[in-house]
Amino acid sequence: MPRKVMVPSKNPNSIDWGTSDDYDGAGKTMESYDASESELSSGKSTPLQHKDYFIGATPLQRRIESVRKQTPFVSTPPRKKILHCSQLQEDVDPEKVKFLLHKQWTLYSSTPLYKFSYTDLKEYSRLLSAFITAEKQKGLAVEVGEDFSVRVIFSTLLGVKGTQRDPEALLIQILSKSQRPSENTEGKVLWTGWFCCIFGDSLLDTVTEDFTCLPLFLVNGADSNTALIGTWFQKTFDCYISPLSISAFNLSWMAAMWTACKMDHYMATTEFLWSVPCSPQSLDISYAIHPEDAKALWDSVHKTPDEVTQEEVDLFMDCLCSHFHRHFRIHLSATRLVRVSTSVASAHTDGKIKILCHKYLIGVLAYLTELAIFQIE
Repeated sequence: MPRKVMVPSKNPNSIDWGTSDDYDGAGKTMESYDASESELSSGKSTPLQHKDYFIGATPLQRRIESVRKQTPFVSTPPRKKILHCSQLQEDVDPEKVKFLLHKQWTLYSSTPLYKFSYTDLKEYSRLLSAFITAEKQKGLAVEVGEDFSVRVIFSTLLGVKGTQRDPEALLIQILSKSQRPSENTEGKVLWTGWFCCIFGDSLLDTVTEDFTCLPLFLVNGADSNTALIGTWFQKTFDCYISPLSISAFNLSWMAAMWTACKMDHYMATTEFLWSVPCSPQSLDISYAIHPEDAKALWDSVHKTPDEVTQEEVDLFMDCLCSHFHRHFRIHLSATRLVRVSTSVASAHTDGKIKILCHKYLIGVLAYLTELAIFQIE
C-alpha cells in the first residue's frame, strides 16, 4: 500500500516551500532529470526512446526520418504554452464528448493510416465485426453481413482537433447484441477506442495525401479486444500501433502545466506518486497537496506569461521535494515519479490517462499527441 502524505495546511500562504537551494539533492528532484538531460545532450537517446518497430524501412519511414534529420525534434521543448481552451473546442457540444471524461484510457501511438477514408466508415464497421467474430470463433469462416454477436460502430468526434488542418477524431465502439430478435436495442458498450491528432503539424508535413495522421490512440476495454482491433487496423491500413508510456520527465511537465491551468473550482487534490525500488516488493510514496497550495507554489516560481519553461518545471519539482524532505527526511531524488493527478487530469507512467476537465480536453490531448508523434518518429 502506498504511504500517503497530506501537507497539513489549507492556506496557500502558510506553507514555506523553501527553495531549490534548501534541497540537498544536487538541484534535481528525480534521477530521471539527470538522465534525461544527459541523454538529450549526448544525442544517444531521448526521454521517449526511438524504437525500430519494422524489419525494413518503408517509404513513409524514410520520409519521416529525412524530415526529422533536417528539423531536430525533442518530446518536450524548453518552453511550452500554458493550456487554454481552443476556439474549436468551444464549438463542441460538451454532451457529445462528456463520455471521454472521468474514464481511464490506455495510451497507444499509431503510424499514419494508409488509404483510410472517412466515407467508408460503415464498410469498416462490417469488416471489423466479421473479423472479431471470426477470431473469437477460433478461425471459422464468417461471411461479411452475417448476424454477428457483436456490433462495431465507426464514427467521428467532430471538433476534437487543435486546428482545421487536423483530421477528425475517429471513434470505434464494440457493442453487444441482444440474443432476442425481438429486442431492437443498441446493447452494452464492451470496448471503446478513439484516434486523434491535435496540433499534429510536425507529422502532417511529412506525409502525402494517401495517409491519414491519427497518431494518438486511446483505449478503454478488455486487452483481448484491443489486440484484435490493433491487428485489424495494422493489416487494413498498413500502420503500426504500439503502447505509449509516459516518462517521469514528461510527468513532471504535465504536473507543472496542469497546475498552471486556471480553474473555476478545484475538483481533486493535487497528488504525486513516487515508486521506491526495494526488495522483495516496491514501496510507493503518495504525496498529496491541497490544489490551492500547489497553485500558490507554481505562481511563486512562474515568471514567463502564458508559457511554461524547463527551468520553472525543475524549480517547481525541486521545491516540492525540498518541502517533503524538510518534513519527512526522505530524499525523493532516490525514487521515481510514476503518477501525477490534478483537477485537470491524472496520468501514470504505464500509459494510463484520465481527463477530468472539459475545458482543457484539447490541451491535454495536444501534449499526448506530441509524445505519440515523437515515439513513431
